[in-house]
Amino acid sequence: MAITMTEAAASRVQQYLDNRGKGLGLRLGVKTSGCSGMAYVMEFVDVLNEDDERFDINGVSIIIDAKSLVYLQGIEMDFAKEGLNEGFKFNNPNAKGECGCGESFTV
Repeated sequence: MAITMTEAAASRVQQYLDNRGKGLGLRLGVKTSGCSGMAYVMEFVDVLNEDDERFDINGVSIIIDAKSLVYLQGIEMDFAKEGLNEGFKFNNPNAKGECGCGESFTV
């Protein structure tokens, strides 16, 4: 399964990278956290690690470490504005459930 990203998400990531002025891309990962067990983590990447997989999507690089890739295979990353709120949204086929606030998921 591939990692996908909408044009809106790619545009937003590129804006963040442009404003930062450097970086290879954006790391998407998971960590144990939240009320459902796992939470998404995003951070800028300046140097690739040995176990990183790099996905070039819509002109932007998404980097995922091997441990997180198991939970993120097939994920679609989107960016949405709803009224005053805006943020990244994840459509993860591996998630069996999410907490009510949407901050964490379970597999």
